[in-house]
Amino acid sequence: MDRRRLIRKIIVYAVYILLLSSLQVSYPSRLGFLGQTADLAFVFVVLTGYFNGFIDGAVVGLITGIVRDCLAPIAIIGFDGTVHVTAGIGMLVMFLAGALSSSFFTKRMHRNVPFAFVSIAFCTLVYKIGGHFLAYSWTIIIPSAGSYQLGFYEIVVRSCLLQTLLNLIAGIPLILLMRFAGPVSLSEQRKTSDDVIMTNEDTSWLQI
Repeated sequence: MDRRRLIRKIIVYAVYILLLSSLQVSYPSRLGFLGQTADLAFVFVVLTGYFNGFIDGAVVGLITGIVRDCLAPIAIIGFDGTVHVTAGIGMLVMFLAGALSSSFFTKRMHRNVPFAFVSIAFCTLVYKIGGHFLAYSWTIIIPSAGSYQLGFYEIVVRSCLLQTLLNLIAGIPLILLMRFAGPVSLSEQRKTSDDVIMTNEDTSWLQI
C-alpha cells in the first residue's frame, strides 16, 4: 500500500472512531430502546475486522477500546464494597471483537454484505452472553456486589436479542459507509475480493 492510501486509511479510521464514540456517549437515549443502546463503535469494529481483515480489526479495536475506556469506563464493585472505575476492559472487548469478526466466514463469504449482518449478530451475542456470565460470576466471587437480579426473560429478550436487533439496525448505515466511504476505497475492495475468490477457487479439476 502506498503512502497516500495509508494516510487516507488512518484519517478515515480516526474520523469514524472519534465520531461514533462521541455519538455513543452523547446521545445514548436517542440510540436506545427499552434500556438497550445501539453500540455504534462496537458494530464499526466488527465491520472493520470483517471487511478489512485481522490487522485493521485488531488495531481499530484497540484504539476504539482506549477511547471508550476514556469516555465511558465500566464501573464495578470491588472487594472492599466500593465502586471502582475500571481501565482496559473496553480495550480488551473491542480488540476481541475485531479479531473475532476478521476470522468470521473467511474465503468466499468474507466481505459479503449479507454475511456482515450475520457477523454483527454473532459477535453481539458472544459479547452480551459473555458479559452476563462475567457479571453473574462476579456476584459470586464478591458477596458485597449483591445478587444477580436479572431473570431469563430479561437476559435473553430484553438484553441479548434486543441489543442484537439494535446493532443490526445500526449496521445498515455503517455498512454503506464502510463500502462507499470507508477507509478502503471501493476499487481496492473489489480488487481484494477478486483476489480472494481466485485464490480460493476449486482446483480439483487439475487432479483429474
